[in-house]
Amino acid sequence: MDNKNKTRKFFFIAYLFLSIGLNGQTSEDAKKLLDDVSSNLISFENLSFDFSYILENRPENIRQETNGSATISDNLYKIIFLGNEQIFDGEKIYTIVPENEEIMISSPEDSSDFGLLNPSELFVFYKTGYAYQWDIKQSVKGVPIQYIKLIPSEENLDIKYLLIGIDLRSKLIYKLIEIGKSDTITTLTLKNIRTNLNLSQDFFSLDTDKYPDYYINN
Repeated sequence: MDNKNKTRKFFFIAYLFLSIGLNGQTSEDAKKLLDDVSSNLISFENLSFDFSYILENRPENIRQETNGSATISDNLYKIIFLGNEQIFDGEKIYTIVPENEEIMISSPEDSSDFGLLNPSELFVFYKTGYAYQWDIKQSVKGVPIQYIKLIPSEENLDIKYLLIGIDLRSKLIYKLIEIGKSDTITTLTLKNIRTNLNLSQDFFSLDTDKYPDYYINN
């Protein structure tokens, strides 16, 4: 066998093993891994993390990157993003905008969550409306990251699919990528994850005394 045929055979075998590696995992395996992550997250009394957020549209030559932080306990959360702060106390969402010296109060169904996924939904959002596929596995600084592809089970005008990168060692979410139909890609990368913090009882409450000159918009 000449070198050219040997090379072709090598690449064919490599492709075959790669295909077996990807297709050997079923949608049930993908959902089970997501369920394991969800159970792990729910087991914590609270969870806090920093994150980077990238919005990119290459055809339009758009790339925006910013950082933020979030703290979650059950369905309560506090998130700092784009210089603003948002608090959900279980009933109302308070968005504090220092630039305008304004506090906006809204109900959960009326809030846009800064365009981000509601932090408390990180636990459960995948459970309805998606089909699952086992995707690629990567090593990030020696940490194994397994990606699960979520495909909307019904026609979605905005989203082609989502990719959730899972840290296989900690069973925590490392990255969430949304591929939009308008060629827009948004990437949320979680960093510095901390769990079971000693939070004050009023951590998820709004103290209006801290903002005496702010306009409160109901």
